[in-house]
Formats: sequence, C-alpha cells, structure tokens
Amino acid sequence: MAEVEGGAAPGGQPALSGGSAGSEDAQPAEKRAAQGDAARKEAEAAEEGPATDGGPRSHSAAVSVSSPDQFKIRRFFVLRPGTLNQAIKDVEALVDKEVDGSVKSTWLMAEVDHWNNEKERLVLITEFSLLVFKYDFVMFNCEQFHRIPLNFVDRISHGTFTFPKHSLLQREGEGVRVFWDRLREPSFTSRWNPFATDLPFMTFTYHPVRNINDTLAALCDIQKFREQLWDAAQKVHTMKPVPGKANGVLVLNQPIQIEAYVGLMSFLGNQNKLGYCMARGNIGF
Repeated sequence: MAEVEGGAAPGGQPALSGGSAGSEDAQPAEKRAAQGDAARKEAEAAEEGPATDGGPRSHSAAVSVSSPDQFKIRRFFVLRPGTLNQAIKDVEALVDKEVDGSVKSTWLMAEVDHWNNEKERLVLITEFSLLVFKYDFVMFNCEQFHRIPLNFVDRISHGTFTFPKHSLLQREGEGVRVFWDRLREPSFTSRWNPFATDLPFMTFTYHPVRNINDTLAALCDIQKFREQLWDAAQKVHTMKPVPGKANGVLVLNQPIQIEAYVGLMSFLGNQNKLGYCMARGNIGF
C-alpha cells in the first residue's frame, strides 16, 4: 500500500547581546526598531534549527504552512528534508522481487488498529502483494512489515468511522479497510487484546501531513490508494486464483466500525500523536 520535509525541533531562544544602556538610548528610534526586527528574525531562525542530514535532498518538497498549526506540523520527522525519500528507498529495498514483483505505487498513511490507536505507516502496492511498513523516521530503519498477498484480498470497504452505541470514543474523517480472509472472523481474545496482530483486516486513514503540499496530498490520498489496490488485486485474482476462494474483490461503501468503547490508551496516544515519529521537546520517538 507512497508516505517532503521540514525543520528540526525548536530550541530555546538565544540571548540577544547589545551595547550599554547609555549608547542604546542615544540611537535613533528608527535604528533601534530595525535592530529589533533583525533580532526577531535571528531568533526565529534559531528556533527552526538546522535540518537533519538524513538522506537525499534532491526531491524534497518545501514545507509552507501558516497559523499556530505550523509549529505542530513541523515536528513530524517525515517532513525533514530528504527523510521521506530515504525511507521510500529503504522499504523498496526490502521488496522480494520473486514474491512481490515490481513496485506499483507507494503511500504514506496512518493505520488505525482495532482499539482506535493511530500509527504512521509506509505502504507499497506491488504486482502481487500489499506491503505495510512500520518505519522509524528518526533512525532510518524499518522496524517491521506485513505482507498480504493480493490474491487473498477479498473485500475493500471505505467510509466514515463509527463506534458502538455506548462507546466513549469518536474519530472524524474517512478510512479504508482491507480484508483478506472472508471466512475467518476475529476471535474474542484478539478483539480484546490491544496488541493482537492476527486480525484478518487492516484499516487506513489520512496522514496528518497530507495538506502540506501537492506532493504529500498525492502520497496520502486514501481514495486513490483504494482504487489502485482494487485494480492490482483484481489482476492477481485472474493470474493466480486461490483454490476454494471466490475470485474478485468486493468494494463496499459503508461506515467503518471500530469496536472500542473506553479506549483511554488510544485517546491519550492519538491526542499526543504517539504513533508517529515526532520531535517531543528534547526527545524524538
């Protein structure tokens, strides 16, 4: 199932040195105003800090955002110059040509698990597989990945998120859920285990940086992702049908339900974006 970059985490304001009080009072008001403007610009530059030298910079997209959200958005490590380009190279190097075939498209998205926890993901659609990567944008390292053969994908649903009637949780926006085992329902144990990884589906939604620029908007477009995934899966169903399974992929436009009720862990995690590689004060994780 391709997740360009901004400044480093803000540091403290530098101390601004000047002359003695007497000489400063003697300066014209216009000159002092000009010096004040220069000092403010210097402080803003110091807050942005130097860009990390994490990868190639040739295809980096400039980050241009406004409003108080500017500081919050800049904290995503994926926005630092060259970071996303390097990450894509790293995950593409893990593609097994014999098993997966060639890469068709790359996406930057957020996975929403069955307990409503949001997690940053790079996703590749290849000729024969859907590959979902957990990538560390701080250390430039792929921590784990999930391979789903496209000829096992049998349903793709898309729509707004919903929760059970008495749930205290809520989630805005739309998502896409990919199913690959129509005959297997999640067990009771898996449903109530927040760390379960044996569920026969995965759910994706937009990455928070999608509105930065056109490049990121294309990488984070879950509707285009859905269309390309359906097309790729349909082709593989024809080429490599699975015995005992119905061929073809059913696309459903319906609400995506997350069966979580209280979810204090997901509430705190999502509010603080703990599922993303971000600068958090002097610590990034």
